[in-house]
This record gives sequence, C-alpha cells and structure tokens, in this order.
Amino acid sequence: MRTIIIANGDPPTPADIARHLREGDRLLCADGGARAALRFGLHPARVIGDFDSLTTEELQALEQDGVHLERHPAHKDETDLELALLYAARTDPSGEITILGGLGGRLDQTIANVMLLAMPALRDCRVMIASGDEQSFLIRPGAPFELRGGAGDVVSLIPFGGDAHGIVTDGLEYPLRNESLFIGPARGVSNVMLGDRATISFRQGLLLCVQATQSPATHDTFA
Repeated sequence: MRTIIIANGDPPTPADIARHLREGDRLLCADGGARAALRFGLHPARVIGDFDSLTTEELQALEQDGVHLERHPAHKDETDLELALLYAARTDPSGEITILGGLGGRLDQTIANVMLLAMPALRDCRVMIASGDEQSFLIRPGAPFELRGGAGDVVSLIPFGGDAHGIVTDGLEYPLRNESLFIGPARGVSNVMLGDRATISFRQGLLLCVQATQSPATHDTFA
C-alpha cells in the first residue's frame, strides 16, 4: 500500500499533489495538513492530531465529508506527524509512505520531522519526505540501495545519528570506495548522478539521502 501524509509545514503545491498522489493511495493528514486537503478538494481517509491547527469550520467540513477524525490530547509526547506515521506503519508495516508538507515553518519542527525517519516503527517501511524537486529518505546498511533519477540530479549523503563506514557508490560523479562519512564535515553534500541509476552500499551507520531531481515530473526514487 502507498500512503501519502500531508503534514502542517509549508503546504504542498498542486505539482506536488499531482506527482505524488495516485489513484488508490491512502491519504492521511497530520492536523493542519488537512487544510491543504480541503483546499485541493481531496478526501483523506483519516486526520490525526490534537486539532489545535484547524478551525471549527474546517473540522466541520471534514466531518461532513465523512473523514475520520482521530483526536489526541494536546498534552502528549508525540507530534501530530509522528502519530500519523505510527498509524501508517501499524496498519501497513512494510508499506511506502510519502510525506508532503513536512518541511518549512519552524526550524525545530523541520529537524524533528526529518529525525522521525529513523523511528524503529518505520524500519520496514519506505519513507520519503518530498518537497518540490527534493526528496529525502534514510538508507540503511546492508544490500546495495538503487537510487533512481536522472543525469544531473544532485545527491547528498549525510551521516545520520553517527558516522557511516564502508560506503561504496557507483553512478555518482564523486565516488566513494569503501570510505567513511563523519558527523560534522560536509563531504557528502552535492554529488551528482551520472545517469538514471546509482547504487549506494555501506556496512555501518545510517545515511540521509537528499535528492534534488532535475526533471521531477519524469521519475520517482521509489517508483
């Protein structure tokens, strides 16, 4: 199953919706992300949060549209997006999840949203934060990861939560040959894809991959 989650950061554009939301996808919204759904005439299966970002009129419009509203108390340990991700993973433990509206606004919220990619509950899911021509996701050690895109795509590999070791890449302009990327230095930023495929493997750590596509309408990393 593919799940699209609209969060309450910078709202997705019509182009974002057209690229990522496909027929048959399950649409969830994290609290204020439902405002974008209403604006685009979308029908989320569920809106999850404490609803402090939605007006009474917006909540009524969602209820009239038959949307399930999953209300949580304002005093909670999780963010609204975290709750939506946990629901998605619980109901489809190995599914594909794309987050729209996950970036922008408060810096702390943006950082926290990216950090959510490392939640243990999402380990068996394929999760991506998409915004415009950029998409961000975690790569875990083990079997080579095939990165799909196009020649000229800008790819940054950033060690996540600690140093990453034994990195081998193929299909990138600046290759890594059993090397390490360390927390602090920015060595892994702004590499370039040479064609429509690249592979990345490593033996230890986590890598945050940020891919800026040159022709976003024509390809998708998780296609």
